[in-house]
Parts: sequence; structure tokens; C-alpha cells
Amino acid sequence: MQVVPTERELQALKVLWQLGEATVREICEAINARGDSLAYTTVLSLLQVMEQKGLVGHKASGKLYSYFARASREETMRSLTRGFLDRVFDGAVDEYLVHALEAKRPSADEIRKLEQLIAEAKQKQPSRRKSGKEGSK
Repeated sequence: MQVVPTERELQALKVLWQLGEATVREICEAINARGDSLAYTTVLSLLQVMEQKGLVGHKASGKLYSYFARASREETMRSLTRGFLDRVFDGAVDEYLVHALEAKRPSADEIRKLEQLIAEAKQKQPSRRKSGKEGSK
């Protein structure tokens, strides 16, 4: 089962997905550069809990630990999106997309990608055949 990270854990994962591998200090500096103010010991504790959950791992080089993400970005985002969609919109993808598009206008590239995803989703849909009297006119 996919472990869903907390908001703070997600911040650390984003740093690790970007850097690949980083020390506690590097993670702390990156999080703080994004607007938070976390102490080194707070980030260390966070990473230790994340390691127990299986979200990150570490490599030791003497006394220096380098952390890396064990959780994949794609799987984590999919899990977070699914949870948000179910919790907030009762699974209604169309309602979510309407609100998302009203909240932030997509760029031309984002619109092209959305169109491509919709086309792919249509291809994956099982064909619906008419049954009974409707199909035999």
C-alpha cells in the first residue's frame, strides 16, 4: 500500500526528487528557501520518521548521511490526487476539472496535454454497444 506523505513530508520529497540525493542540511536549506523556517533538527526528525514509513532511505559516508526518495513522484502524486478527488469531489473528475480550470487558466501547452489525455482516456473506454430493441432498428 502506498504511504501518503504529510504536507511537510511532501516538501522534503520534492527536494529529493529534484536533487536526487541530499544531506539533511541541503534539504533544510532548500525547504527554507521556499519560504518555511525549519530548524536542522526538525528536518532530521522528519527524515527519520519518513525513513520508518519507507518514503526515504539514506546512505552513510562516515558521519554524513545522504537521503534519497524511495517513494516515486508519479505514484505519490497519483495517490494524493486520488485521495483529494475522493475526499473533496466524491470522485467526480469533471467537477474537479471545472474548478481547477476556473481557478487557474491553463497555458496553450497545458491545454494540448489535456486534450491528449482526454483522447487517450476515450481510447481506453470500452465501447458501449446498444442492446435489445435500441440496437435492432
